[in-house]
Amino acid sequence: MPDKDGKHKGNVDADLVLRAMIDYNSNSYAKVVIVSSDGDFYCLVKYLHEHNKLMAVLSPYKDTCSILLKQSAKEKIVFMDNLRKKLEYKRKGTV
Repeated sequence: MPDKDGKHKGNVDADLVLRAMIDYNSNSYAKVVIVSSDGDFYCLVKYLHEHNKLMAVLSPYKDTCSILLKQSAKEKIVFMDNLRKKLEYKRKGTV
């Protein structure tokens, strides 16, 4: 949607929350994985957690993750910066 200067600005947060709730109401999914550190998603995460629809929240970095998101995701939050050693590619013969 264009702003007052004619530049296109996406309302991605609102669009994602709306889509998640439309799909929730139509039983389109069993569980949800959300990848974000953005506190704008805390109410969606809280709702999904309360209704047993939240599998996990994957946040890129613990230090930059919103406190609201951490609180609403509770035990379901995983910080991806802690996964590097497990996921990085290593050439054969190196440790």
